[in-house]
Order: sequence, then structure tokens, then C-alpha cells
Amino acid sequence: MNEVEEAQAALVEEFQFFDDWMDRYQYIIDLGRRLPDFPEAAKNEANKIKGCQSQVWFVAELKNDRLHFEAISDAAIVSGLIAVLLRIYSDRKPQDIIATPVDFVAALQLEQHLSPTRSNGLAAMLKAIHAFAREAVEAA
Repeated sequence: MNEVEEAQAALVEEFQFFDDWMDRYQYIIDLGRRLPDFPEAAKNEANKIKGCQSQVWFVAELKNDRLHFEAISDAAIVSGLIAVLLRIYSDRKPQDIIATPVDFVAALQLEQHLSPTRSNGLAAMLKAIHAFAREAVEAA
């Protein structure tokens, strides 16, 4: 099991502690509130994720053969989804990101419980993460 798979499994296990979706939503929002500060200078068009209803900025940097991500949104629930994605994908090997199926979305039933626009935004962020990983692998 690679680090991405381990992070997904840990997240799914963590979410099993919550009895209902209101508690899960609150937890996701709380995770978003704990995101590290995002540089104002990076809030630009080049770093903006297309396909999200909210404004989302995502930056990737290859450090020691691992992709490090920073991201932020102007919406609370989306910031929480970003926090989830960073836990799973940040500081991981690009080849592991590419090779690992996105199982946590179905396991957490996110698509059933997010609005269609939030689901589209999540898909757009995942697409961006995988694009960053492909670019890193191709550049190596």
C-alpha cells in the first residue's frame, strides 16, 4: 500500500466515527478552518481552478521528488474539501498520485452528499492534482 492509499484509508476510517452527515459537514468545515495561510500573491488567474463555483486557488511545487500542494477557497465547505485533498495528496510521490484510484470519494459518499456544483468543484480539484502529478512525472 502506498502513502496515498494509506492516507485515503485513514481518512475513511476517521469519518466512520461520525453518525450523520451534519457531523461530517461540520468536521470538513473545521478542517478547512485549519488550512495554513495561503500567500495573497498566489491568488491569481494562473493558480485558479476552473470548474469550481467558489474561487479556488491551487499551487503545486515539486520538493525532493514529492508534490507539495497549497490551496485555499473563499467558501467554507470547499476549504474543508481542500484540507481533505491536501491530507491525501500533498507531499506524496507524483507516480503514487497517478497510480492510486480516488476511492475515498465513493467510500465517504461525497458525491451523494455534496451539491452538484460542489461535486463538480471536487472533480476539478482532483483533475488539477492529477495534472500536476503527470507534469512532474513527465518532467523527471
